[in-house]
Amino acid sequence: MRETEAGPGRVVLAATPIGNLGDASRRLVELLGEADVIAAEDTRRLHRLVQGLGVQPVGRVVSYHEHNEASKTAELLGDVRAGGTVLLVTDAGMPSVSDPGYRLVEAAVAEGLTVTAVPGPSAVLTALALSGLPTDRFCFEGFLPRKAGERAARFAELAGERRTMVFFEAPHRLPAMLAALAEGLGADRRVAVCRELTKTYEEVLRGTAAELAAWAADGEVRGEIAVVVEGAGEAAPARTEDLVQAVNRLVSGGVRLKDAVAAVAGDAGASKRELYAAVVAAR
Repeated sequence: MRETEAGPGRVVLAATPIGNLGDASRRLVELLGEADVIAAEDTRRLHRLVQGLGVQPVGRVVSYHEHNEASKTAELLGDVRAGGTVLLVTDAGMPSVSDPGYRLVEAAVAEGLTVTAVPGPSAVLTALALSGLPTDRFCFEGFLPRKAGERAARFAELAGERRTMVFFEAPHRLPAMLAALAEGLGADRRVAVCRELTKTYEEVLRGTAAELAAWAADGEVRGEIAVVVEGAGEAAPARTEDLVQAVNRLVSGGVRLKDAVAAVAGDAGASKRELYAAVVAAR
């Protein structure tokens, strides 16, 4: 743990509206008008945002996105060291969550500089809350790989994930994504497709993976998309005869019976004594 005496400068990550300008926080409005530097993912969108909020920034506005993060981070840290407030905003939602910001936070923390946040709208949490799926445990998976093979491999990795999963997806890739989801996680897996959240044409479609894959394939999908997917259910208890066969396979491969029973019972959460008795009785 590195400890340094932080100066008055700071990095502020500020959440911006994901659709409805009325969701802008009072602190966001204040900081947009007061920050020494505003680092924006898209300066044109920032211009529309401050116009819509009736704010006149006094600080320097710089572009900060995935293609220039490496070079711009050092510049922004220099502003913080000099005592300035660097406000980081992205196109929508919280910076660094599937958006630029992580590199700046990582570098600032490494130097012991102050990093804070202005919380606010989040497409991830909004979609999760509206999905109708369990919210007690969840994970955010961001955007899936674009290539079909890599996307299928990712779903194979997630097939046993017990938590509710949240994804982002581009509208033109949604049909392929939902088709791969139905194939990889099961046609009956419950899914919610959330589009245009907080906007005039907000829509949340709930159904099985197969049903929503058919919906997406049937017409053009538009808008910002978040997909919420039900986690895997409880695994079915292993049958005793299957466990006996697993033990016998290990034994035929040269493993001692006692060790084979212990290994199989441990993996299945079964009783070693009962499994041993079942193996002996089957001989």
